[in-house]
Amino acid sequence: MCIRIIVLLLFLSNSVFASQNTQKSSAVVSVQWLQKHLDDKNLVIIDVREKEAYKKGHIKGAVNMPVMEDFFTPQSLQLPKLSFLKNLFSNAGIDNNTKVVIYDNGQFCWAARAYWVLQVLGHKSVWLLEYGYGKYIQESLPISTKTPVRKYKNFTIQINSDMIQTKLGVMMAIGKNPILDGRSEDMYMGRVSIAKRYGHIPTAQLFSGSNNYQITKNGNKIKNLQELKSIYAKLPKDKQIILYCQDGADAALDYIFMDELGYKAAIYEGSWIEWGNDEHTPIENPSAKIIKKK
Repeated sequence: MCIRIIVLLLFLSNSVFASQNTQKSSAVVSVQWLQKHLDDKNLVIIDVREKEAYKKGHIKGAVNMPVMEDFFTPQSLQLPKLSFLKNLFSNAGIDNNTKVVIYDNGQFCWAARAYWVLQVLGHKSVWLLEYGYGKYIQESLPISTKTPVRKYKNFTIQINSDMIQTKLGVMMAIGKNPILDGRSEDMYMGRVSIAKRYGHIPTAQLFSGSNNYQITKNGNKIKNLQELKSIYAKLPKDKQIILYCQDGADAALDYIFMDELGYKAAIYEGSWIEWGNDEHTPIENPSAKIIKKK
């Protein structure tokens, strides 16, 4: 009898251990999950759309943090001052134990930027909403035009420097580590640019942030993890992978899912706006080569 009990206990403990090691927390929450947790006092929903769009209607209780105002510095489009970010989150009622769900207009890169900033600052409990604001959200969740008042909480910062790469780091990685460009094909090919120069960082591969979601009749929706796994399948997991785009937003979208899939990724915060405006950094411009051939 005692042996049977011991065997049963060993089986149960092994089962629990196995489930703990096979379960993986997702970076995305469903609309149905949010429906059930809307009244959670320890949950803050962030809407990163522009103020005018927010005022016309948003998920009830969501606080507005316009992405270009709150998660980028003007012109250089990099991280705002830490003191600003501390006050931003503290005034929104976010401390280090608060659960945070973020959504945008369906491009997801803007919500991803806010997600990435929070994680860089050391905040762990943050998720993207699976749908962008649109038909499905409006039909499934309570919508409001009122701005909520949140109780102040003390948000503390613990920088995770492993998530950030510098221009020097990128320079040294060319030809050694994978570099992914999260911009559109037109930008990658050098047909358009927000910087003085056109093209991409040498050896960079095109991995547009838009590949992470699909357009549906109910609105834009993030792809499931199995689909995303196939997108990144050929990348190595034993090397740091450097991500960039034009401003760090699409790169953040790539980062979120690569991190979830077990890749070692870091974002070049300066991205193309810094690299493309620096005359001393090397570039490849496929469009220029095409013009010369003609």
